[in-house]
Amino acid sequence: MMSVDQHSVPGQDDTTRTVLQNGITVLARANFNSPSVVIGGYLPCGSLFDRDEKLGLAGFTANALLRGNRKRSFQKIFDLLESVGANLSFNAGGHTVGFSGRSLTEDLPLLFDILADSLRRPVFPIDQVERLRAQLLTGLSIRAEDTASMASITFDQMIYGSHPYSRPDDGWPETVQAISREDLVEFHQVHYGPRGMVIAIVGAVDPKNIAEQVETVLGNWRNSTQPDLPGLPELKPLKKPATRKFKIPGKYQADLVIGCAGPRRKEPEFLPASLGNSILGQFGMAGRIGEIVREKSGLAYTAMSSLNAGIGPGSWEVSAGVNPTNVQKARELIVQEISRFVEDGVSSEELSDSQSNFIGRLPLSLESNSGVVGALLNIERFDLGFDYLRRYPEMVRAITSGDVLGAARKYLHPDKLAIAIAGP
Repeated sequence: MMSVDQHSVPGQDDTTRTVLQNGITVLARANFNSPSVVIGGYLPCGSLFDRDEKLGLAGFTANALLRGNRKRSFQKIFDLLESVGANLSFNAGGHTVGFSGRSLTEDLPLLFDILADSLRRPVFPIDQVERLRAQLLTGLSIRAEDTASMASITFDQMIYGSHPYSRPDDGWPETVQAISREDLVEFHQVHYGPRGMVIAIVGAVDPKNIAEQVETVLGNWRNSTQPDLPGLPELKPLKKPATRKFKIPGKYQADLVIGCAGPRRKEPEFLPASLGNSILGQFGMAGRIGEIVREKSGLAYTAMSSLNAGIGPGSWEVSAGVNPTNVQKARELIVQEISRFVEDGVSSEELSDSQSNFIGRLPLSLESNSGVVGALLNIERFDLGFDYLRRYPEMVRAITSGDVLGAARKYLHPDKLAIAIAGP
């Protein structure tokens, strides 16, 4: 099994972490092999705050931040970024609104300035709000006709029930239509603030000076109304198998999603489950699922498994895109393969191959500044410790076939699967 050069992996000795007085956490790491710099981060103002009747408000607000602020119009922001080859974007999830950007090192002050003004002083011009609404509604119309998207949404509704995770972050056409400009202004005024914000910067910069630059543009930001994120209710797992179909007339493909609720990111079973998931439906030509459903049986255009884990309960699911006439056959094969996986576990050869893959791709994921930014943000978000990446190979090697089987049996229940199907 291969080893990893520890000097190429971020750790406590080459990554700085500073918490500003207003609560912003700044993470920085130097990489002078590139003349560029990448920033990324998040604020705790995601769709968990959305009311059902205005679901999509957090995402609408995040998408509107670059549409103009007190200092610059939308066109001016766009022209400035384009003139120096930089970029900046925002996106919303359940817990957070994220942002990411890139520029040459000498243009980092400009990038920081636009980021700060967009976060602190957006003006939500009515013409831009309506243009954005039209784009969001178009996206939702496309989503409603996409079998993979609707199977995924249906699956989430099944496994999460009344839990907030059952709701799509981008809302529904009627809820986006119900959002007014005043709603955007109020959501921003109440929920956007420095407490809980994290920003990571990686590139040709001196980490010791980065916190000072962030302090200059964001250090005096305050918001006394900023609330804590809502608590998550306990998830009630399915007690028996369930199947739900979402009909989309005129489609020539059907999509299936089959699975159960999964672990949180910080649960001890997460890493064994990740290795097991790779064997089940990702490694090589999509693991065992791809081998049996697509390669041997020729039933699926795509077939794979995924493990989705975050702050709250995630999902462990198998997805497949098939000819509508093959839905039943593909469904039976997937359920059989999940049952075999939970009953028999994985072989030592499968586990060794998967471990080598996990360890080998770690340095590859850290070759770019954006890869390091993403790794640092995950470490901070889930409180993994700044030695996590350097301990990672050892942790992966220590996982046994029994660990993988234990994780599979804890979360994958062949007799309690949710099966979502979208198609004609």
